[in-house]
Amino acid sequence: MMFQYCLFDLDGTLTDPKEGITRSVQYALKYFGIEEPDLDKLEPFIGPPLKDSFMEFYGLSEEQALKAVEVYRERFAPIGVLENKMIPGTERMLRHARQKGIHLAVASSKPLVFVRQILQHFQIEEYFEVVVGSELDGTRGSKEEVVEEALRQLGILEMKIADRKKRCAMIGDRKFDIHGAKAHGLTGIGVSFGYAGEGELKEAGADGVADTMEQLERMLMADGFLEENEL
Repeated sequence: MMFQYCLFDLDGTLTDPKEGITRSVQYALKYFGIEEPDLDKLEPFIGPPLKDSFMEFYGLSEEQALKAVEVYRERFAPIGVLENKMIPGTERMLRHARQKGIHLAVASSKPLVFVRQILQHFQIEEYFEVVVGSELDGTRGSKEEVVEEALRQLGILEMKIADRKKRCAMIGDRKFDIHGAKAHGLTGIGVSFGYAGEGELKEAGADGVADTMEQLERMLMADGFLEENEL
């Protein structure tokens, strides 16, 4: 049987947000006197909670990191949020999934207000029964918390773990997405066209990795995926 429920990360999985995120991070770092002209070096900010990234990659204290997030949003909210591109094949994959009767959700660590704005901008919000993100105050910031809330809203939080593995998949481009899947007994599927480092998805325990949107579509909708991967 194919998956009945699919939860998707947003950044690096359905859309490519590199320009908006990295330029807004660059803007925030400049506030602290840090000049970073190479946007490629800021790619690790795509995916995990911003506060954690400012602390990990630039050594900011928690107080400074919270301020950095505030400054980041000064640019991101009016400009950066739509400096974004939909990954080719996304709309087709979502449409086919819904036609197959698969229940779709977005489970993103990005604040919900921005998630909805992006989905509406690309006119793909209609495909999702549930859309979950973090809150602007940092609440529900971890992927594990986001996935749990998505499962609750889908009405399957009480599903047995053994059934979740067979019926539910979490799809994302970073290790955090795979960790979120594993924490709740879901099948974790990675996409290599996002922003994971080399080997990151497999090391995180991904049950499968798609190199293209077309391959992802086949994984999600093929009856034999579970058996072929010995889940």
